[in-house]
Amino acid sequence: MPQLTDHGETDTTGTTGTTDLTETTGTTATTGSTDASGTIAADGTGRAPARSARPDPADRTAPVGRTGDEAGSRGAGTWMTPEEYGASRAAVWTAAVVLVTDTDGRILVQSVDYRADRLLPGGAVDAGEAPSAAAARELREELGVDGRWPRGLAVDWIAAETPGFPPEMRFPGEILHVYDGGTWSPDRIAAVRLPDQEITGIDFAEPADLPALMEPGDARRTLSALRARINGCGTALLEGGRPTAPTALDRLGVLRTRRTPQHGTWHRGPVPGHLPVRDRSAWLFAPDGRVLLLIDRDTGAALLPLPGAGPVVAEPVALGHRRTDEGVHARTAARLTGMPPARDPAYARLLATPEQVRELNDWGRAGVDELASVHEARSALGLPVPGRTPPVELPEQGLCW
Repeated sequence: MPQLTDHGETDTTGTTGTTDLTETTGTTATTGSTDASGTIAADGTGRAPARSARPDPADRTAPVGRTGDEAGSRGAGTWMTPEEYGASRAAVWTAAVVLVTDTDGRILVQSVDYRADRLLPGGAVDAGEAPSAAAARELREELGVDGRWPRGLAVDWIAAETPGFPPEMRFPGEILHVYDGGTWSPDRIAAVRLPDQEITGIDFAEPADLPALMEPGDARRTLSALRARINGCGTALLEGGRPTAPTALDRLGVLRTRRTPQHGTWHRGPVPGHLPVRDRSAWLFAPDGRVLLLIDRDTGAALLPLPGAGPVVAEPVALGHRRTDEGVHARTAARLTGMPPARDPAYARLLATPEQVRELNDWGRAGVDELASVHEARSALGLPVPGRTPPVELPEQGLCW
């Protein structure tokens, strides 16, 4: 379905698209359904009203909205009839989009025949339709894919004052739901079938490329939703694409620069002597099974630390190595007893699950094989399987376990 955007463009031509695959990205806006809970003030400022609960007109303990002689004629306080209260509540548009990734962590985006930038699949929530039902309907209409997408990644509030909407549109603001479409296999991607019009192609985009391909608000929203998926902390609340409660991944801006592909092949054990080693890094385990992760503050890049990044219980063991065209990337594994004070202010130090480390890097199939070796090492060290929680930044002064 045609989608309104932060710039207020919509498809009115009914032109016919093609089914070629093209480079795409983005999210959407919607058509007008009314939000019964109300999230915009009646004066159109985009501020939430002081109360969201519906008053009972028979309850004369809760004054609402009248003053002076008119209030006195009804008794103590000020009152609204149900009709008056309903008329005082503002309408907003509602939309639903779906975030899908491929096995390399790239995001499915689509091009459309009514605008130049890219969108996530999805669109307007119809009157009386649940947002999750709208997400399923839109993917069926736009990609020919049946499914349910009940897990929310983000809910974004787009204010009425957002630039780009023409005044005659009377844009009232919008609530946009981002659902988790999961990771699609190559076979599932090959089964996508595009409609005869509107959707002209799909592609999978590197997360860092989204700002160049999408409208700014769409790009912010998509990256925030992707970080929420990696965090595993539930649905993120956004305003203009920005989290109201930023996590460490949000504050550090992870995935804002392109990940370095390191696909190659994974091999267990020490590096053979005849192979040149390009770099060495380590999976260093905390007592709860999470591992140390470094984030470059300038770029947001996620890196494994050097083997000597912290004191360990015993000498690190050779975990394995990845062979690429650039050389060999050697990995060791060890259990940490603590962390010294931070020596390099250019890097933030986080504790993350091994799965989160892999998702923040582009390691291809080799990353899956390496992850299996990491969990074998964790088990051999007698450490638990860590639950997925948002990565936590370690204090600069260090700590001991």
